[in-house]
Amino acid sequence: MTTLHVPSLTTMVLADATTGGACPPLLDLEVRRLASGERERLCEAYRGKVLLIVNTASKCGFTPQYEGLERLYRTYRDRGLVVLGFPSNDFLHQEPGEETEIAQFCRLTYDVDFPVFEKVSVKKGHAHPLFQRLAEAGGAYPKWNFYKYLVDRRGRLIEHFSSVTTPESRRLVQAVERALDAPLEDAR
Repeated sequence: MTTLHVPSLTTMVLADATTGGACPPLLDLEVRRLASGERERLCEAYRGKVLLIVNTASKCGFTPQYEGLERLYRTYRDRGLVVLGFPSNDFLHQEPGEETEIAQFCRLTYDVDFPVFEKVSVKKGHAHPLFQRLAEAGGAYPKWNFYKYLVDRRGRLIEHFSSVTTPESRRLVQAVERALDAPLEDAR
């Protein structure tokens, strides 16, 4: 059995201070695109972008949020917003399909164009390193599908939203707009 080493938040902050922020520690990960062998290093692929990271599921009461997430992405992508989806089967097995099925569902049912990545676990104790880091950065682990994390242009978690907060909610949209309007040198 291979043990995955995930640095603590303290270690990541110290690393950030010593590297001059070349790669935000929160995003210093390589992930695989859904149903693909293509891998992306998050800090390189999305440097300088505002990210909305979401754990998704195809058979959940919140699944229609895909439509709102796609609308949010299309509305703000030219200003620097990227929605990143991570399917998860952690809650009542609401993402049981294979990755090819999930990709087809996203594309055909909701015309999803935002990046969707490999199926991961998000629950505490078994979470993918990205979701572990988001929780350690002050977010909390997802309590259900469609939990949302807003990350600023410098790769820092600035806010998180429960599953019941829709992509169209005033609170979420205003947080996205504030993050997009913040200058990179003092993005908060």
